[in-house]
Amino acid sequence: MVKKKVKSKIKKVSKWHAVPLKGSFMVTAILGILLSYYYVYPISFNFGIVSMLFFTIMFIASLVSMSKAPINGKI
Repeated sequence: MVKKKVKSKIKKVSKWHAVPLKGSFMVTAILGILLSYYYVYPISFNFGIVSMLFFTIMFIASLVSMSKAPINGKI
């Protein structure tokens, strides 16, 4: 039996690409920050801080998506 050498192809990614997100993602992030600040934070300090941090990260992701995502209908 002869064994064949198989060359594994390593796929190299040249650049990071942002994915376009929907506008409702940003609205959810904004509402989540506000609701966390006004309703959750007064009841539970730790959970309020964590939820505000989570929604802030969502908001930053939506801003990055708006500025870096490719436009499909280029002229």
